[in-house]
Amino acid sequence: MRSYTATGGRATPSRTSLDEATLLIADPKPPLAGLQAQARRVMDLCLPGVLSVSEVAHHLRLPGAVTKVIVSGLVDSGHLVARAPFTATADQHDEDFLRRVLHGLQQL
Repeated sequence: MRSYTATGGRATPSRTSLDEATLLIADPKPPLAGLQAQARRVMDLCLPGVLSVSEVAHHLRLPGAVTKVIVSGLVDSGHLVARAPFTATADQHDEDFLRRVLHGLQQL
């Protein structure tokens, strides 16, 4: 399938904040009627639970850039919510624990 067919002719995503690790959460309230085939497939994948953009791309067998265009349209329409993946902040560490790990590694 050609990329422009999957995206409905759109070449770039409307949201630049999407990356491969962005988590997608489907909102079951908006109607699915009228969605293009690929957008409907994204919704079918995301309705049971949370998936990342890269997981959706894998299931659709489409490049990540094409998937981002489809996903951004669904976020714009309110069908999907995009969330940044959880990452621990750098200041959340136990300094004593890290010293003990370092000491243990030095003993090897």
